[in-house]
Order: sequence, then C-alpha cells, then structure tokens
Amino acid sequence: MNKAKINDFVIRFANVNGTGSASANALFMKSIFRMGIPVTPKNIFPSNIQGLPTWYEVRVSEKGYLGRREGIDFMVCVNPQSMSEDVESVRKGGYFLYDNSKPLHEQYIREDINYIGIPLMELSNNAFTDPRLRQLFKNIIYVGALSAFLDIEFDVLVSMLGEQFKGKEKLIEPNIKALKLGVDYVHKNFEYPLDIRVERRDAVGEKIMLDGNTACALGAIYGGATVAAWYPITPSTSVVDAFTKYAKTLRVDKETGKNNFAIVQAEDELAAIGMVIGANWNGARSFTATSGPGVSLMNEFLGLAYFAEIPTVLINVQRTGPSTGMPTRTQQSDILEAAYASHGDTKHILLFPASPDECFEMTAESFDLAEQFQTPVILMTDLDLGMNDHVSDPLKWDDKRQYDHGKVLSAEELDKLENYGRYQDTDGDGVPYRTIPGTHETKGAFVTRGTSRNEQAVYTEDGDAYKRNVDRLIKKWNTVKTRVPEPEFFQEKNESKNGVLFFGTSAYAAEEAIELIEAEGLELDAMRVKAFPFGRSFEDFIDSHEKVFVIEQNRDAQFRSLMLIELGTNPEKLISVLNYDGTPITADNILNQIKSGLEE
Repeated sequence: MNKAKINDFVIRFANVNGTGSASANALFMKSIFRMGIPVTPKNIFPSNIQGLPTWYEVRVSEKGYLGRREGIDFMVCVNPQSMSEDVESVRKGGYFLYDNSKPLHEQYIREDINYIGIPLMELSNNAFTDPRLRQLFKNIIYVGALSAFLDIEFDVLVSMLGEQFKGKEKLIEPNIKALKLGVDYVHKNFEYPLDIRVERRDAVGEKIMLDGNTACALGAIYGGATVAAWYPITPSTSVVDAFTKYAKTLRVDKETGKNNFAIVQAEDELAAIGMVIGANWNGARSFTATSGPGVSLMNEFLGLAYFAEIPTVLINVQRTGPSTGMPTRTQQSDILEAAYASHGDTKHILLFPASPDECFEMTAESFDLAEQFQTPVILMTDLDLGMNDHVSDPLKWDDKRQYDHGKVLSAEELDKLENYGRYQDTDGDGVPYRTIPGTHETKGAFVTRGTSRNEQAVYTEDGDAYKRNVDRLIKKWNTVKTRVPEPEFFQEKNESKNGVLFFGTSAYAAEEAIELIEAEGLELDAMRVKAFPFGRSFEDFIDSHEKVFVIEQNRDAQFRSLMLIELGTNPEKLISVLNYDGTPITADNILNQIKSGLEE
C-alpha cells in the first residue's frame, strides 16, 4: 500500500446537472470542515438547466492551501457522459469510484489506478420506492461509502443532516438510512480506510465557510445600502437574492414593521444602473450587481456618474467572456472594461477582494469611497469567489463605525455661503461639495446632467470651462490614490531582483506557488493588489524590481495593460502569468510559468 496521505488530497465528483448531487457533495465537503480540516470546494457546472456534466471538486489541505491543485486523487464518477475524461484526470495510484450496477466498459480501464465499484443505483432501488428519491439517495449512498473509505466521522454527517433538515425531520431518517447503505457496503466488500483519508484536526479555529456573493450582500447591508436595482445575470444574481433575504430581517422598522429598503428588478442592466445613480443622487446608498455583459450595457450611465459626480456602487462578479462566453466559468477579464467604462476620458475606482471577509469589508467600504469622491466604485469579484464556498475569517463590524458621506452641505452650511458652486474645488483636492436635493428651499443642486458645465453647474460648451472641469477630475483621481486600500506585501523589504503581483482569487494559488518557488531556492518579492488607482507603494514595488510577474486570469494580460497605461512601465519588465480556461488558476501552473520566465 502507498504511504498514507492524511488530510492532503483532491477529490472530484462527476455528476449529471439537475440530479440533486449538489447537496450531497456539499454535505461531504462540510463534514470534513467540521472535523477541523481546511477545504476548498469548486463547483464546475454548465449554464443549461439540467442534463449536462457537472463536477464538484474538493481540495483537502491541512496546511491550509486554498487554491486549486493539479491532478485528482479520488474520482467519484456517476456520469457516463464524462467518464472517459474523468478516468484520465485521476493521478497515477489514485482511486476511481463508479456505479457498477452495470459493468464498466474496457475503454475506461487503466492499469495504474484503483477501481472501486459500488452498485449505487441498485442499492437505492432496493431500499427506496419513490423514483425521484431513488436518484437523490443514490448520491447520499456514495457519501456514506466515502465516509468509510476516508474515515469521516459518521456522527458529524448525522449532525449535519439534522441541521440541514431542521423543520423537515421526516427526511432525516431516510437520509441516514442511505448513508448507512454506503457504509455497510464498504465494510462488507472492501478494506478500509484507504491510504487517502482524513483525521480530525483543529486547523480552522473560528473560521467559517461562506460564499463571496452572500458576503457582498451583507457588506451592502452593513455599509448602509437601502436600495438595490438589478437585472438577473449569472453569476451575480445571488448577491441581490442574499441582500433581499437579509434586508427583510435587518432593514425593517421595529416599531412600524415597514420595510426600510427597496429592491427593484429593472427591465435591463442599463435601467438598473440608472436607478442606482438616481437613488444615490437623491441621498440613498444604492448599488447594483452584474457581470461583464451587464457592465458593457451600463457603460453610458457609468460615464454619467463619473462626469456628473454621483456616488455609485457596482458589484461585478466576473465570468468568462467575450459575449455570452462561458457564463458559469470564472475569469478576471473585465479589468479594462471596468477601469475605463464609458466613452471619453473616464477612470473608475476598482477594488479587488480575495476572500469572503474582504468581500464584506470592501463592499461596505465602497459606499464610503463612492460618497467621499462622488464617483463610481466597482467591486471586482469573480464567479469562483462569488458562487463557491470559501474558508473565511468571521465577518466583523464595529457598531461604533460611522459612515463617511464625504463633502455634503447642510441647509445651515448653504445659508452661510454667498456663492455655492457645485463643481468648485475649494479645498484643492479636486473634490467639490455636493448637496442632497431638497436640503434647502432655494440653494444647492436640484438637477444634474451629463453635459459640460462651469463651476456653478451652468451648462456651457466653452472649451476652457470643460478643460478646467476634467483637469479637476484628474486632481481628484490623484487624491483617490491616497485613500484606496494599500497593497499587501509579503516581505518587509524588497530584497529580490524579481517580484510577483496578483489580485483577487489568484491569491490562493499565488501564495502557495511562492512557497513552492522558495522551496526550490528561488526568491521572489510579492505584492497582492487590492485597488485601482495605483498608489505610491505600488509604483515603488514595480520600480524596485528588474522583472515583475503579473498573475491574472484572462488571455490578453489586461492588468498588465492597465499598468502600462497608468505607469508607463517598460513592457519588458512585466512578465505575464496567465490562465483563461474558465477554471481557477493553480499553484502548479503559476510555478511552471514563473520558472520558465526566470530562465529567459
């Protein structure tokens, strides 16, 4: 037998979309997390409703590596459509569990992996009579079998079923029965546990499992949002779904029982962002959530918000483009679209969270930044972060925290001003003072428009007035550079001649890759980027290295292009490390690309 791999393996489930496998696979994943072991699940599913192959991949890593890893140690394959591909993906010496209710065709036989045949459908048919439940319990049976093979504590699974079916207690007993069918079959027919297995640890502490979309929704709630306008699009829909759920609890007046929130499903994305801009202009904290195609449609109104200087928050859960692309696959491919959305000279603040707790914090912070600088702020998450569960620090909020509404004049302050100019820069930071419509009977701003105007907001096509305005916007942009979140550095001083930068969900694999590189005697300084525009510390990092590897998940090196545009960096210095097949980048991929780049 091979040397045991304890709490360090990758298991993949190959199912048919729409067969109820998601809850069974999640039960498996969460049971290991409940045993104190870090896990990373990835749900790889088609964009149709049902019938096509779907995969659910779980990495178990006691060391806490949360990125994807190349190769599958254990494959649970219950989908004949994908079996050829699934067999080939198993590592040498790995395991292939399949439903042997029917014989396995010889074309799927490899001599270098281990086969485990269990009559899943036969066991389910013999034990249950309801045709629909038979398919569902077939999935639970293989979870039971895995608990025996991998030494998962059965009591943990039972406890989780009790939580899952609270209020539906009649479903608990048949699910436990299905689990035991899998356990008993393994006990009677196989040696167990396998050399791949789990052991209880205390490696997760107080950490939780949470998806980024839910964290964004909570960030919007705690960040003061009361209005959400949106149009459904994968993979962002669950942001507003979660916002609706929590608003019904946290945005209801305790005395009157009336809702203190408004959620509007617009006729399209352009209408949605228009409603958001209108609500923010009128003093509410409002947001929308979308993905790349939606951002494309919102470009015109994003330009309006930039030029009319109206706070706007947009959560962009990126997916694979262009056009419809692969709607249920992940990428970081909206960088340039979001940074310069709209025609003319526009620049938008981008925030790059890497974990659910950062989704929460950065969403809340987006509303402060949008109001401080009276401009759009776009939170750049992606499908991987948004829709998959991730190990996360608990969400924290200081109840004493005050919202920063920026430069907003009250009626009393307006009365003291002899000459209020909506677009005057009185403080030298490029940020003018604004008013909420209706604050004063006669003073302040009551209308806004996207056409050129002077400092008093009076319409003009005078070229000098236009130039003064857009020059002030650049002054404001330079002020923004000092206020957005600073990068995270992985060394106190830059001592290597080579550096690497990454952002968003690339961080999980990048941090592991850096460890692998260091284990081979190579040194790299590292920086995780959290925001655009780039501040002084970002530029210093680039300037202090001969080569900088830029890790990003798109084909055209968009983040590298953003650096070239904004910093004028020598292109030969910036070496791209790319991944764009729709799956999250792996540490192995990063390692190989960087090693190749260092050898050149």
